Amino acid sequence: MNSDPFRFFPYQAIVDRPRIAWPNDAAVAVWVIPNIEHFHVEAGNPAPDIRNHSRRDYGNRVGVWRLIEVMEKNGVKGTVALNGEVVRYYPRIMQELARLQWELMGHGLTNSAFLTGLAKEQEAAVIAQTKAIIQEQGQSMRGWLGPGLTETWHTLDLLRAHGVEYVCDWVNDDLPYRMNNGLYSIPYSLELNDMPLFNLPSIDIDEFYRRICETFDVLYEEGRKNGRVMAIALHPFLMGVPHRIRYLDKALRYIASHQKVWFATGSEIIQAYRRQEKLA
Repeated sequence: MNSDPFRFFPYQAIVDRPRIAWPNDAAVAVWVIPNIEHFHVEAGNPAPDIRNHSRRDYGNRVGVWRLIEVMEKNGVKGTVALNGEVVRYYPRIMQELARLQWELMGHGLTNSAFLTGLAKEQEAAVIAQTKAIIQEQGQSMRGWLGPGLTETWHTLDLLRAHGVEYVCDWVNDDLPYRMNNGLYSIPYSLELNDMPLFNLPSIDIDEFYRRICETFDVLYEEGRKNGRVMAIALHPFLMGVPHRIRYLDKALRYIASHQKVWFATGSEIIQAYRRQEKLA
């Protein structure tokens, strides 16, 4: 097996990238990604994993509604990283997402099962089932985030074969880029992602707010020369708890107070990028 990462994509220094202009001359395209997920209560154990399952289920019962309220209040249209099993277990959430017209991005069937270790045929089945579920909701599966940002050696080609346009797993750039098989990589984040930051050991919510503002300020300044993309990845059971939700509201208000900002969905960002990309 060829372990060279550049079998998947070319190396491109950010300073050499062609100029990208976002709609309305925005310096930064900001996209917000609620990860709406379903976790199995058994988690591979003979007894129910009540502590972990119920904590995550809080996000779907309570936290997601806080996220929706804050994002809608600030005029932010979400790109949902959707576990396919959410449609079965949480139809009320799907009803609300349809009302909001948020983009549905594939995120596997459940976050209790990663892609790593799957045979090619098994992985293809997971992707196909997730695609079919999203199509049943009246959308095309244009984007993909692997459960836990996991992939196999076959993932990118399987996604391409199933009509996916962009993938989020490679957190290595501040602009989209075309991968070798024609897929696009879109900037995602582990730095502004509540999952690694609010699990043990957890950073303070003030620090998360500061990180969002500091990241935005730098990208906004750089975006005056060449457009940038900023991703904020959220999980309802983490950001949707009472002691954190107001900080999300404050952070989105801070970003929205700047003139050259474009709140967009993942597919909108890729569409705008594709219209003006210049291939080497």
